[in-house]
Amino acid sequence: MTEAAARVTPTGIKLHRKSRLLEISFSDEQCFMYPCEYLRVFAASQGQGEAGLVSGKQRVEITQLEPQGTEALQLSFDDGFTATLDWQALHELGVNYESNWQGYLQALQDNHLPREEDRVTAANGKVTIKLVYFIQLAKLTGKDEEQVELPPAVTNVETLLSWMCTRRPGWETAFAPDRVQVTVNRHFSEPFTRIEHGDEVALVPRAVQS
Repeated sequence: MTEAAARVTPTGIKLHRKSRLLEISFSDEQCFMYPCEYLRVFAASQGQGEAGLVSGKQRVEITQLEPQGTEALQLSFDDGFTATLDWQALHELGVNYESNWQGYLQALQDNHLPREEDRVTAANGKVTIKLVYFIQLAKLTGKDEEQVELPPAVTNVETLLSWMCTRRPGWETAFAPDRVQVTVNRHFSEPFTRIEHGDEVALVPRAVQS
């Protein structure tokens, strides 16, 4: 551990609830996006109250963030687990995310353990959402809203827009990511925001820059 790394402090914290991501920027100008699942798993592995390999946490969410003075952050998860990590530990988890995560996935595979139960679906096993169209998009589609069944590959906003671009001839431009603002359940989204069964997804055309 370098002296500079030991003094690292947070400069910004944002919890993206729908996307299940915790964003922390640090004083060394690095910014990390931590999946809630990743923090849940690796907090436990750092002696935070559980022994052995943790599995089945793909859909876990952080319900509360509580600073512990100026040295650490307490994370409360919706499965009842609570962990306190200091800023250095969080920084190291960010720096080592790729190697940590690949090692974790390999350990699950080696031990025949799942990340999570199957995706939430309707009674018929399908994932259906409500799409709401605004302005030019309503004219293009010929409707203000519709219920659509999603293919298995559509799991977030990025893959939803990719799919929308292929649904009809001429839609590839109208639904390009730089042309559309997306909200999920009336909250502004990001490309990695998850799309779940029963969600309401609104598609609003962005103003075209001249």
